[in-house]
Amino acid sequence: MNKFRILGVALLAGMTVSYAQNIDQAKKEIDAEKYQDAKVTLKSIVKSDPGQGKAFFLLGNVYLYQNVADSAQMTYKSGLSAKNDAHFNYIGLGQLDLDNGKAAAAKANFDAAIKEMKRKDFEEYVYVARAYMNSTKPDYKQALSTLELAKEKNGQEPQVFLAFGDAYYGDKNQNEAYSNYRNAFQADNSLIRAKVQLGVLLKGAKAYTEAVKAYSDVMATNPNYGPLHRELAETYYLWALNVPGRQDQYLKEALGHYEKYMSLTDYSLDSRMRHADFLILAKDYKALEIEANKMKEIDQVNPRIYRYLGYSAYQNNNVDLAIKSLTDYIANPSNKVISLDHMYLGLAQIKKGTSADGASVDPVLFEKGLASIRKAVEIEKSVTNELGEVGKNLYEQKLYKEAAAILEIATSNNESNGFLYDNYYLGNAIYFDNAQPGVVKDTVALRKADIAYGNVITASPDTQDVYLSRARTNSLLGDDQAMIKYYQQYIDLVTKKGPEELAKPAVKAKLIECYNSMAAGYANFDKAKAKEFFAKTLALDPTNVYATQSLNLLK
Repeated sequence: MNKFRILGVALLAGMTVSYAQNIDQAKKEIDAEKYQDAKVTLKSIVKSDPGQGKAFFLLGNVYLYQNVADSAQMTYKSGLSAKNDAHFNYIGLGQLDLDNGKAAAAKANFDAAIKEMKRKDFEEYVYVARAYMNSTKPDYKQALSTLELAKEKNGQEPQVFLAFGDAYYGDKNQNEAYSNYRNAFQADNSLIRAKVQLGVLLKGAKAYTEAVKAYSDVMATNPNYGPLHRELAETYYLWALNVPGRQDQYLKEALGHYEKYMSLTDYSLDSRMRHADFLILAKDYKALEIEANKMKEIDQVNPRIYRYLGYSAYQNNNVDLAIKSLTDYIANPSNKVISLDHMYLGLAQIKKGTSADGASVDPVLFEKGLASIRKAVEIEKSVTNELGEVGKNLYEQKLYKEAAAILEIATSNNESNGFLYDNYYLGNAIYFDNAQPGVVKDTVALRKADIAYGNVITASPDTQDVYLSRARTNSLLGDDQAMIKYYQQYIDLVTKKGPEELAKPAVKAKLIECYNSMAAGYANFDKAKAKEFFAKTLALDPTNVYATQSLNLLK
């Protein structure tokens, strides 16, 4: 009997070691964002030993990382029946409560987990803090408060330092975040994420050169750590946005590192979707279309695939597929619709309604497109950044009314990247639409043009031609006083720039326009002034027919 007892104890000890090794393996897979591998490992544990509650908890967390809340909830609830460590699953259920705005229920679940802690336990506090951080509505102050309790239990634990770093980073306390990430890595130099986060802090400060160097230091010893390449991809992407001259080079670097990240993690549907989101940011729509079709082969019913198909189809000039994909996606009430869904649908509708030669637009499709774009802006005003180029393209096709409609939406956001240029093109589009022969003047639109030019002048008072445009617009409005005022401001600006500017042929022609137009305006109420300005024209161009004839009439 003693022999069997010894064998039984040895077998139990072996199983315990094996379980611990498997749990550690799963944790490493989660940290490395190998979620599919982690799911395989954890499902194997819960199948072979359903008494291990922490395995259920970690598996539920993986489902949450992959945004599959229903599966997470079922897994946590199953874990509550486990013989060992069942209480960890209350933490998972607590995060789901936080995500659903049920703060009191979340605290009750967290308290139920903490109640089961032993005297030296601290891990539960770390996971509760992470639940506050990972919630869809993060509460970093509460996370920091919870981590102070973990610190009381084991203040030198690397995972406590790491969690403090993440909480301080989320709370925008960069100095404390840096200190804790550094301490975490010093306490355990196998904790690669802590060292990667030091680069993330530099990325957040737009110190891209230093961030890449920090990542390179990590890569020298751990080139196959997937999250490192994801951070490099995001850093190069942001660097590309901030250094236009190297945009292509840095975007290529970004996409290369994201592909490496994918190869080091997994090619699951969830990972492909993260990749697709990055391709949208990087504007690589050819690659997005390829990825979307691969996802469709894996799962023909996942609705987000139709978003990616819609975006890429629009950019790759397949407008019918874009309209169908996005219309179907938006029509499903269970789908989480974002601003870009409406934006791309609207742009596709406008593109479909524009003739092949760009000379005309179907008014029905154009109005549908405008309505979709307005919905996009209602959801997220920053999408106006995408509209300036669309409006400019219509403007260059001489579709002035349609260009103005798009640019009016673009200029509704005074924080947009192209606010100045979008206002300038808006004013021009309205002016040229109303300056065509035989067109009945739209005074409401012309006043919008006047405001648009005023916005340009406020933002960039040295943009000299905008004063000409504003003067011409007020001429169409029949406001002689305003017309004269803005022509004079143009004259003052170019005169201030000196003789070299005044000697330019283009400027000389514009000065003649100013003098003749101002003289014609003065002729309605001050003939002496009118004569004075016609004389200025003749000083520049003695053979000017209009000035000569007008002076003869005024005598």
